[in-house]
Amino acid sequence: MALNKLRQLDRNTYGVTIPKDDLRLEGLLDENGDLVDEQHLHIQRTDDGEWTLERVENLELS
Repeated sequence: MALNKLRQLDRNTYGVTIPKDDLRLEGLLDENGDLVDEQHLHIQRTDDGEWTLERVENLELS
């Protein structure tokens, strides 16, 4: 089981890293290892210590 560190991003937010290999499998990285376009994820707390994350495609921002 791989472990990913929770990191403070700024005063009000924290983040968890996602390994490049996993992002590459999802087709989210180009041949140089850079993100393809802008990506959005829906993160939801499902239980104590459990979250799900789901990629949102075709997001229309108003």
